Amino acid sequence: MISRINAALTTENHSAALIWSFFGIIVVLMLCRILSSALFEYLAQHAMAELRRYISGRVLAAELRQLEVIGSAKVHSALSEHCASVVQFFVTLPSLLNNSVVVIGCMVYLFILSWQIFFAAIVMVGLGSLGHYLAQLKAIEFLKKASREQDRLFGYFRALTDGAKELRLNERKRRLFREELLGQSIEDVRKNRTAGASIFMVSSRWGNFLIYAFIGLVLFVLAEHIPNRTQVMTGFALVFFYMMGPLEGLLGAIPRAKVSGVAADRIDEIVRDMSEVAPVSTSIFPDRSFNSLQLTAVVHRYYHEQSDELFELGPINLEFQPGTITFLVGGNGSGKTTLAKLVTGLYAPESGSVILDGVPIDDSNRDNYRQLFSAVFSDFHLFERLLELDRPDLDEAGNRLLHQLHLQNKVKVSDGAFTTQSLSQGQRKRLALVVARLEDRPFLVFDEWAADQDPTFKEVFYRELLPELKSEGKAVLVISHDDRYFNLGDRLLKLEDGRLSLLTSVAGTTTQALTTSASPTWL
Repeated sequence: MISRINAALTTENHSAALIWSFFGIIVVLMLCRILSSALFEYLAQHAMAELRRYISGRVLAAELRQLEVIGSAKVHSALSEHCASVVQFFVTLPSLLNNSVVVIGCMVYLFILSWQIFFAAIVMVGLGSLGHYLAQLKAIEFLKKASREQDRLFGYFRALTDGAKELRLNERKRRLFREELLGQSIEDVRKNRTAGASIFMVSSRWGNFLIYAFIGLVLFVLAEHIPNRTQVMTGFALVFFYMMGPLEGLLGAIPRAKVSGVAADRIDEIVRDMSEVAPVSTSIFPDRSFNSLQLTAVVHRYYHEQSDELFELGPINLEFQPGTITFLVGGNGSGKTTLAKLVTGLYAPESGSVILDGVPIDDSNRDNYRQLFSAVFSDFHLFERLLELDRPDLDEAGNRLLHQLHLQNKVKVSDGAFTTQSLSQGQRKRLALVVARLEDRPFLVFDEWAADQDPTFKEVFYRELLPELKSEGKAVLVISHDDRYFNLGDRLLKLEDGRLSLLTSVAGTTTQALTTSASPTWL
């Protein structure tokens, strides 16, 4: 297009070919820009969807312990902020490509006009690139700091709602949270991003200075010794006025591309320790039933906040059978929930083995093993849908359970979902119990389920639901402190300092058979 304009300016008679070629070029230019804009918008949205699928897949494939170490704030940050930053690259890419093509085309045209001007332009571009490279080394340091702080900031954002009650009950805590935690984190992100962007801006202005210096060099030095001065200077002026916008756009787009690169690196750091392939439930235990589940010399170690040291749970020698109810008691931090996670396969033991009907459980079949369990932990989660769509009687069975738990006037199951979840914590726990019953697994685990319930619903749970599960042949593990109901179980286990003991058996005889004896005692 520039060459057609230059030809029109330097010739008196405009040929039909010149006119038609000019208008043909601008029509093609318009169509190409429309098409490229549409395609890159599609690419940006497709990239966002694929990136979120990738991260979600890695999260779903990861073991629970890995997710607990990484923390939900980093995962949320990766799925939102870091994803958006990476996708920003695809938004910037059309500008990078279009501006690069324009600049390269203009440089080629400069070479056609004058090789002296072309090589001077190469020197200018080299100096600009060197300055930009040196600046970006420092700028990326600030951007990486901002990216790491962003993960922490998302944790504070979550605390705004999760800790709403506590913050409103304590004005000093609310003020310190706002000023020293949330406010400081917001300020750290702002300062580091500003520093990184400012360095890129200085680099960009350095590039602009070199452009104008190059224009002065051509006008006042190089042009004096160039043949066909008028034609060359006219083409040079056209090229540089046309190239200024794309060149500045190119210099401005490079920092945004660098930010995208930092975000992509941060996503890699977050998902690095997660499994790459989601577990597949094979048919090792096809009928979702069992005759005997054994934990043999199982040991699990983790950091214990109360003692500020590494805590060892075990060795545990424990056996479960269908149609039995096991109560588990112990003080706070004694390892009750951790034991429940070991039993259900959510944690893998550091040593010892879990054996189901003679089959050792390892990484190859652990996910399939987990399909034997339904659990309501103290930090349970209710999904938007029940996700049990293979049951034709889902709504009917769910509403029957809601009636049994006295929730029929507050919520219903309709089209495979609860009509509301805006309930008290105790009522939401009853919804979680409904979900566990609908899953109809052979082994159920309840972690302090009755702690938030009124006496009426404790009676329903202990005297109606647990005997009902026992009669159906379910194995049930109940973590509880409601000692008035312990006589309804088949045995009572106690955890203390990571060691498991049997307090009462089904016959009611009291024992103190500790699992740390020379020959393992089965409980």
